[in-house]
Amino acid sequence: MTKDRETTYAGILGDWRRLLEPLKENAAELPHLEVSRAKLEALWTQSVQINQEQAARTAAKQEFSKQLKDMVSEGSRLASLLRSAVKEHYGIRAEKLAEFGLQPFRGRARKPKPAPEGSDGSGSSPSPPGSPKQAVEAAH
Repeated sequence: MTKDRETTYAGILGDWRRLLEPLKENAAELPHLEVSRAKLEALWTQSVQINQEQAARTAAKQEFSKQLKDMVSEGSRLASLLRSAVKEHYGIRAEKLAEFGLQPFRGRARKPKPAPEGSDGSGSSPSPPGSPKQAVEAAH
């Protein structure tokens, strides 16, 4: 039966620790493995320290992310307030607003007038079936 391999750093470091303990206890019987055991123990010690440092930095990163989110939220509110104040000062139609990245109000574009229906020159437009105009025309 094959043993499942550890895939996480914590699992691998635990596996190394479980291997190092019996190697250290049986060092007298395994003198030819002492150099490799010492190297693995040094790697294990360094890896544990780096893993702890990584966890501490992850926590710090989360705290900095929270602080940044709060600052951006407050800054966005202040930027909105300042934009409103600039519009209030110069007026909503002032071209000066463009310097602040704001769009001056230039009025609404007028909708083009629709083309007259029944452009055949008769002046009367056909009515849809069942409309009151058609009922009046049918009665005459």
